[in-house]
Amino acid sequence: MSPTIPNLLLAATMLAGASAAVAQSPGSTVPDTIAERVRACTACHGKEGRATNEGYFPRIAGKPAGYLYQQLLNFREGRRHYGLMTYLVEHLSDEYLMEMAQYFASLDLPYPPPQTTAALPAVLERGQALVRQGDPARQLPACAQCHGEALTGVAPSIPGLLGLPRDYINGQLGAWKTGQRRAAAPDCMAQVAAALTPDEIAAVSTWLSAQPVPADSRPAAGLPGPLPVPCGGVTDQEVAQ
Repeated sequence: MSPTIPNLLLAATMLAGASAAVAQSPGSTVPDTIAERVRACTACHGKEGRATNEGYFPRIAGKPAGYLYQQLLNFREGRRHYGLMTYLVEHLSDEYLMEMAQYFASLDLPYPPPQTTAALPAVLERGQALVRQGDPARQLPACAQCHGEALTGVAPSIPGLLGLPRDYINGQLGAWKTGQRRAAAPDCMAQVAAALTPDEIAAVSTWLSAQPVPADSRPAAGLPGPLPVPCGGVTDQEVAQ
């Protein structure tokens, strides 16, 4: 499900009209904090960036700061395409984008229950196999090899996969597969998505969206070994030596 026009207008209105709203209330003051300055983000991504597990907008609260920063750069520099996000960040400095990323990464908030509660067992089984084992015969790595055994991501640049809407996961894998979404070279996710069939993408998104988020949802500090494929934007800190 794609973002609707009312959602876009709401976010744009919050960004452009914030100072006007203050001006209409003589004597009122708005604290100059990062929480106040990112209110335009929460119009779509939900209160404190926690979103919901329905629809299309992803949760950004608690995601690794390096990952959030890279995505803001990708929107600003045209590797990801969504007009409102480009409008919000196109004139912001690297330093300010990092400040935004660090703010949302610092939020440790509860997750909603799993979105998917009724799915065909065969679909769930196929999705779990791809997420946990990949497909060695096709040299297709498992999601857990990069996103962590708990699938909560790896600091500072690899995102978690749990707690995301099924439609969002579908949409992003499809965007990588068609070249609508890109990342810094070498673009490992484009390589993975290109190898997945539409049915496999649906199975992966169905299984992931059916899983509860563990009590400790923080990104792992590192991976136990090297990444199965080279990934741009991923630092050496994420791979335990």
